Amino acid sequence: MTIRVLLADDQALLRSAFRVLVDSEPDMEVVGEASDGAEAVRLTRQERADVVLMDIRMPGTDGLAATRMISEDASLAHVRVVILTTFEVDDYVVQSLRAGASGFLGKGSEPEELLSAIRVAAGGEALLSPAATKGLIARFLAQGDAEDNDPVRSERLAALTVREREVLVQVAGGHSNDEIAERLEVSPLTVKTHVNRAMAKLGARDRAQLVVIAYESGLVRPRVE
Repeated sequence: MTIRVLLADDQALLRSAFRVLVDSEPDMEVVGEASDGAEAVRLTRQERADVVLMDIRMPGTDGLAATRMISEDASLAHVRVVILTTFEVDDYVVQSLRAGASGFLGKGSEPEELLSAIRVAAGGEALLSPAATKGLIARFLAQGDAEDNDPVRSERLAALTVREREVLVQVAGGHSNDEIAERLEVSPLTVKTHVNRAMAKLGARDRAQLVVIAYESGLVRPRVE
């Protein structure tokens, strides 16, 4: 199955470079290019993209607004947005995850990391951030713009079983299903089942959203190193 990728960046040179890289892979293809957020949303619908590589800073409708529009559109529930950022310590990163992005990637990442990120996002199996995620989200949520614990999400946590809460804590720590299975002494399939049930109960699109919910609800406390 071919992964349909949409490129959204206001720099034509970068889009061209990404297109060459993505189209060189047998399991993915670029189905469109957008130079602003509004065009990205339109082409996502039109071209039935699976993964959108979204720049944050674009003229007009920026990547953050476009990500929110995509994530709030029920007809695009299958679409995964990967935020591309020049600075991996960027205030917009967590806002993007809150808006519905599946993760983020620095523009200076290696080609293999970008291709891996697309596959991971398309599979919905893990939170993206080859270089930085484990502590970065926690640091941002510890800063001044982070809200107090979200009471609605805190209430939703009550619907989770004890084991689902344990798994959620591990997911928030950036651990894979295999790592969680080893830590909790269960099978990876059991972990995947718990993750899927937690996502359904908490209304999360993917693991990235689970991480944000874990911090915003107060289940996991941010640590600043």
